[in-house]
Amino acid sequence: MRQQGHELILVDGGSEPAPDQSLQAWVDHLLVTEPGRAQQMNHGASVAAGELLWFLHADTRFTPGSEQPMLVPPVDESLWGRFDIRLSGSHLLLRVVERMMNWRSRITGIATGDQGIFVHRALFQKIGGFPQQPLMEDVEISKRLKRHAPPRCLYQQLTTSSRRWESAGILPTILLMWGLRLAYWLGVTPQRLADYYRNHRH
Repeated sequence: MRQQGHELILVDGGSEPAPDQSLQAWVDHLLVTEPGRAQQMNHGASVAAGELLWFLHADTRFTPGSEQPMLVPPVDESLWGRFDIRLSGSHLLLRVVERMMNWRSRITGIATGDQGIFVHRALFQKIGGFPQQPLMEDVEISKRLKRHAPPRCLYQQLTTSSRRWESAGILPTILLMWGLRLAYWLGVTPQRLADYYRNHRH
């Protein structure tokens, strides 16, 4: 992507061991900040030079050219959206999970971080970036972005690791994710949800 003129920013949340400095040769900025996805993504956005911000989690992969649909006009200050997700494993239930995730996102206009949220810098700054909360920051930013414009839901796929689904069991993970999302909509605080998630994700 750098060869095509795109800026790449890698933000580490204080992992141990620290990221190898040789990675600097592959990115424009190698940053370290406090742990937390919202904190890391906001920090990366704060040094980005481009007008369109694309947020990818560490376990998400894309093929060359995947970014092109984001750039189809109009790329104006109300633009935001996400990609379809594909889980990396081969289990049939994973195909059901990813289809349901993509369908739900199209219906509700709510994106998950695994779907590679992209947003125009002006809109991102207008809503104050990702909310500083330990969980559901992707749901919350989607809710705020929706108030300004509907998302551009792309059919192109990003591939996300299915490791957590397979290690904890696909059905238990489905129930856990549904439960967390329902609890959030019912008003349970992100901190309480994060505490529960840490104790039940393995």
